[in-house]
Amino acid sequence: MSLLAVGTIAYDDIETPYASRQHVFGGSAMYFSVAASFFGPVSLVGVVGEDVREADLAFLRTRGIDTAGVEIQPGKTFRWGGRYATDWNTRTTLFTELNVLEHFAPKLTAAQRTARFLFLANAKPRVQHAALDQVERPEFVMADTMNLWIDIDRPDLLRLLRRIDAVVLNEEEARQLTGEKNLLKAAAAVLGLGPRFVILKKGEHGAFLIGNDVHFSIPAYPVDEVLDPTGAGDCFAGGFMGYLAAEGRASPATLRKAMLMGTCTASYCVEGFGVEALARLDRDSIPERYDQLLSIVTV
Repeated sequence: MSLLAVGTIAYDDIETPYASRQHVFGGSAMYFSVAASFFGPVSLVGVVGEDVREADLAFLRTRGIDTAGVEIQPGKTFRWGGRYATDWNTRTTLFTELNVLEHFAPKLTAAQRTARFLFLANAKPRVQHAALDQVERPEFVMADTMNLWIDIDRPDLLRLLRRIDAVVLNEEEARQLTGEKNLLKAAAAVLGLGPRFVILKKGEHGAFLIGNDVHFSIPAYPVDEVLDPTGAGDCFAGGFMGYLAAEGRASPATLRKAMLMGTCTASYCVEGFGVEALARLDRDSIPERYDQLLSIVTV
């Protein structure tokens, strides 16, 4: 097993200034897995309810995603509803229904325990710890988090940061976690908490990769029309980790290229609701957009 993702699988109700959709297949680990599948096999661990659509699980399998770690529990699948403002950066949560996710305890198969690359999608830190405890000798572990866990589960989150290689944060989360207003100072403070690398997401303004031996900035790919930004950050992480797993290493040069691959993958995600835009692509689509982005940023 090369790449493993642990986190949420959900059904979302999404409202944008131009359209709305109900019961969209989503969840952080699901978005990540679909994005990572462009680069190679990926295994998914999560929980769904009895209301899960078999067609959705079948879609994951057609992408080469191993769903042996997806549990089906009595009850309903995690549900989330959100509304986006016209600037796409302002999002209002309309409802959150944990359902079967409330008592989720990840259970890894024997094959999943051998994963070399591990992504701990946004979840309670105790869930992330439980997954990490089961992986035998991971070579590169990256975790995502959110302001809620920084606020209410800070001790467990700080303990997690000492166990992982990289963490993904947006600007608000980095400042909340460190108390630093300057973004670069916040990144340095995050590195002081344990991880070797921090990825700072800046939405439509791109992202930073900062570590002791790498400092890299990249703009977002210019998209003509945004339909739904839900899951874009998870797709970025999927492209990033998918490329690292395909290359089998996390050298500074590989990390830089992974940033571009993640950005290109995320740019496709926002062009449709859920993963419908990604589902239309073939494996050449990401490299093609990578070449376009490279031509944009190269002097």
